[in-house]
Amino acid sequence: MFEQLTGHEDPHPIYERLRALGSLSGDGGLWVTTSHPVANTILRDRRFGMRFSDGSRPVNGSLLAESFLELDPPDHTRLRRIATPAFSPKKIDEYRARVEKVADALLDRDEFDLIGDFAAPLPISVISDLLGIPDADTAEFADYGALVAASIDTGVTAEMADANDKVLELFDRLIAQRRRTPGDDVISSLVAAEAEKRLTPQEMLSTLVLLLVAGFETTVNLIGNGTRALLDHPSQWKLFKANPELASAVVEETLRWAPPVHMTSRIAHEQVHRIGKDEVVTLLIAAANRDPEVYPEPHKFDVMRVHKPEHLAFSSGIHYCLGATLARMEGEVAFRALARRMPDLRQTGPVVFRDSVVIRGMKSMPVSRS
Repeated sequence: MFEQLTGHEDPHPIYERLRALGSLSGDGGLWVTTSHPVANTILRDRRFGMRFSDGSRPVNGSLLAESFLELDPPDHTRLRRIATPAFSPKKIDEYRARVEKVADALLDRDEFDLIGDFAAPLPISVISDLLGIPDADTAEFADYGALVAASIDTGVTAEMADANDKVLELFDRLIAQRRRTPGDDVISSLVAAEAEKRLTPQEMLSTLVLLLVAGFETTVNLIGNGTRALLDHPSQWKLFKANPELASAVVEETLRWAPPVHMTSRIAHEQVHRIGKDEVVTLLIAAANRDPEVYPEPHKFDVMRVHKPEHLAFSSGIHYCLGATLARMEGEVAFRALARRMPDLRQTGPVVFRDSVVIRGMKSMPVSRS
């Protein structure tokens, strides 16, 4: 159904054709929805999950398949609870000054690539510090994270499998170090939880991989997509520069209008209306975020928009994004820094888009200070 989306800069015309089929469409046990109310209801409904009713998982090939992202309660609840303290609002507030310092340092240049030189290094620096990854290993972990994200679309290639083995070895080394000398980081907290038999060694590794990828991959696209949207809408860019306190509004409208993750899926654990037991529903988050029944002028990028109900960029229900507070803070800092340091920012060359259906964003976008 979704192969036609690959390579499209703007998939929304295709989403609109699907919307015309109704709020829930499909056959053969494969359903799709573009409706915000329907998607939100399914995400919150405990009759749906990430696995089949017998506990087996879909053969999706993603390197995140063993993480709590793709688990159902009670295992999902147990592992998420262990990871949650690292992403508390208080903890994230403690990182704001560091993020501001990193953002300023990255903008000490006149011409640069928005993604490679700014949108990517910023969240990579933060999640590495949060997890406890040494600076010397950051680049290697970042490259690996990009491959893991790509596996969501392509499945696991030989290159990804090799990278996976190498990074698991790196994590094993860091885990061994924290067992000897604990620190104030996520790896240390997971090592402590393992010692208390609250998670297994394999669960610790899969949790670290998930937090690494989720901690920067989607934030890269939030910053990139938002900056491009502002530059493509000069009146919105002008409004924001004059009112930098709108940074959080820019973040929310970007997440609605150009979310980093365009779709997810759920499996019915029992018959739910027309959806049969063990049938799969694809939730087109990006389409739901432009549902005309919910948002007036849904295809318009408007930072003054009132977001009620909340967009679904961070999902909903028990799988609501654990790193949402961190992503929002990083986005606010990044947009505010660009407006303050580079009010005349402009695009200087063609954009290269990611060849992805699920995670949407850019590989590169050359820009200049003036």
